[in-house]
Amino acid sequence: MRSILVVDDEPGIRQSLTSVLQDEGYEVAAVESGEDCLGWLSKKRAEVVMLDIWLPGMDGLEALEKIQTLEDPPVVIMISGHGTIETAVRATKLGAFDFIEKPLSIEKTLLILKHAFEQLQLAAQNRSLREELHGQYRIIGDSIPMKALRQQLALAAPTQGRVLVYGESGTGKELVVHALHEMSKRADKPFVEVNCAAIPEELIESELFGHVKGSFTGAVEDKTGKFEQAHGGTLFLDEVGDMSLRTQSKVLRVIEEQRFTPIGTAKNLTVDVRVIAATNKNLDEEIQKGNFREDLFYRLNVIPFFVPPLREHRDDIPTLAHYFLSEFARAYGRKPKHLSEAALEILMRYRWPGNVRELKNLVERMVIMGAGDVIEVRHLPPGLQQDTARVRIASSSAGSGTRSSSGGFSSLQEARAAYERDYILRKLEENHGNMSRTAEVLGLERSHLYRKMKSLGIAAGE
Repeated sequence: MRSILVVDDEPGIRQSLTSVLQDEGYEVAAVESGEDCLGWLSKKRAEVVMLDIWLPGMDGLEALEKIQTLEDPPVVIMISGHGTIETAVRATKLGAFDFIEKPLSIEKTLLILKHAFEQLQLAAQNRSLREELHGQYRIIGDSIPMKALRQQLALAAPTQGRVLVYGESGTGKELVVHALHEMSKRADKPFVEVNCAAIPEELIESELFGHVKGSFTGAVEDKTGKFEQAHGGTLFLDEVGDMSLRTQSKVLRVIEEQRFTPIGTAKNLTVDVRVIAATNKNLDEEIQKGNFREDLFYRLNVIPFFVPPLREHRDDIPTLAHYFLSEFARAYGRKPKHLSEAALEILMRYRWPGNVRELKNLVERMVIMGAGDVIEVRHLPPGLQQDTARVRIASSSAGSGTRSSSGGFSSLQEARAAYERDYILRKLEENHGNMSRTAEVLGLERSHLYRKMKSLGIAAGE
């Protein structure tokens, strides 16, 4: 039942309001002072408080100020027999929902109460949607890389530091950026995204900074730029490595000064924006090629985040697959499905060049197209099975012949050596065979890397 607390020092008003509001179906309590009001609220919950301004002892405005400090304050409607504009303005600034003058009009009082409870309902719906939205940006996985990523998020999110998120396409960089915003102190402020690779170069400045009508051909009306839209919140520059050098110089200036000029005006606008950028490119290489400004890189790279490819946290594949199966089954109104052990083994062996996005798309297709409750090997795409078979054959031929006939390893030491060999080969490939850079990435001395390669049977030219 909707609950109301009436606070007034006049017994007649307390009694009449209580009677009328109970007849309207409200649950009503009444007290006679600001002190009694605060004491009542410390023990019980009221959704709306009808609070007289002129009270003995603590007046209504002082009580209102203290009510607003409660963890979950009720909606407060002020009542006054000697109301002034100044008093009403002050009450509104202190957080009052509305202001009613005595003698009370029953019709007006009931209308204001109706609006107050509608406001409460909207606020509850907003909280529910925010909680649901927050759930969409959970970082799923219990592997060491994912646990480390969540720890980094918890440390960086509450700060104002700019963040640069690295990672291959499909790893979930956008998920990390959304999580940063949702965990930040700006969570209730705008989150604005700009895909720098999808906007033509001649339009990117207009998108970022806005323009006025007639400032260039095609500018038929005023446009608010993304920086202005994100004021107070977060601006996400996705694929920032694809931004032109000309635009980079202007973005650099905005980041430094938090000011910019819309196209076609001479008016400077000041904004408060936290910039988070993401890229799938190696910005060090782009700087060497002259495609990316080094000074902008250092401005953006205050807190670097690396989102690992799925092949580097394969332990999370079962968790991710089961999560996506559950989510898509619910979204499409299907019965929950699960993977057979053989199908899951193939998913674990697959290379996942498209990373988590590829896994998500595959699971969605299996939920939509699959008829049974169990996803078997035969339900998996032929290309995925063939790729997995090639990996198994290549892995088998690279071994020393001591593996069991089932394709496993005969000892933990052999499994560890095989993993280290594969990991070092991949890092060598990623660094184009550069031994010094590979050693640095692996946290080894160059000489130690050579010895490790020799012990694992990796030729220098391999």
